[in-house]
Amino acid sequence: MFSTRLMGSAVAVLFILLYLTGWWVSREPAMLVDEIDQSRQQLGDSAIVGYNTTTALIRVSETLLDKNGGYLSNDVMPPFVLLDNMPAWELGVLEMSRDLALALRKDLSRSQSQSTENEFLKVAQPMFNIDHSSWAIPSAESEYRKAIAQLYLYRAELMDPARPDSQFYARADNLRDWLKAVEKRLGSYSQRLSASVGQDRLNTDLAGDATARQSTLTPANMMIKTSWWKLDDEFYEARGASWALLHFLKAVEVDFADVLERKNAMVSLRQIIRELEATQQAVWSPMILNGSGFGLMANHSLVMANYISRANAALIDLSELLTQG
Repeated sequence: MFSTRLMGSAVAVLFILLYLTGWWVSREPAMLVDEIDQSRQQLGDSAIVGYNTTTALIRVSETLLDKNGGYLSNDVMPPFVLLDNMPAWELGVLEMSRDLALALRKDLSRSQSQSTENEFLKVAQPMFNIDHSSWAIPSAESEYRKAIAQLYLYRAELMDPARPDSQFYARADNLRDWLKAVEKRLGSYSQRLSASVGQDRLNTDLAGDATARQSTLTPANMMIKTSWWKLDDEFYEARGASWALLHFLKAVEVDFADVLERKNAMVSLRQIIRELEATQQAVWSPMILNGSGFGLMANHSLVMANYISRANAALIDLSELLTQG
């Protein structure tokens, strides 16, 4: 009898420890904006254009690896393998980081289409594209840390007047090209979150072009619904992407200040930032609820979709402003 009670107590204690560990590693990191601003202010006049954007990508990527519990997406041991909210959050952060790394390599660091690629970014960008769940050789963490090391080298050369090979070109067309990629990313999140209640959608894939064709036929009406098991994953992936994008847009606000002021677009950027800040409000519910649109229970996915849709609409307007002369 005594041994049975002892065994039961041990199991209960182990369960509590695993639960507390899971709760601790699932806490989302705080915003890093003040830290990045302080880093730039310490440099004073030597903080040249491109410093904030590169630093934002570095710090967001480092936080992905160094937050509570480290990087969880490729963990195979309990209790971490049983968690899915934080790995989904990490994937959202990673997707936004990949987009910015690609933009740095092919646009922001090049003066024109015929110019050569930056050697550091040429090495760093593919390393972000390793499977985020890879745990063997090479592991995702090791590749991401190698990419971050290359970003540090790129940033160091940006600040060295004697090394003109590394540049950051704060031009309206460069910013617009990256924002176009962000638009598609946010649009996808908005659609997936909105599908939490199920929607009977008309097929608009070829709308606007009478001569357009597609590979295979699709139904004129489609029922789109996110699986109940995927709701929280979609929510936290969008939340992680919004967290990362907030840092990148705050950096853009500094590095592209002259461009945005000239286009009278600074207020548009700040409105996007304000909408995205709303996505980072505390979630007080112990689980992501999926009530109907006008039902008794909340639907967290629809609330998140609303903020992201508003940010995406403002992002489209900003892209149009940057296109105008």
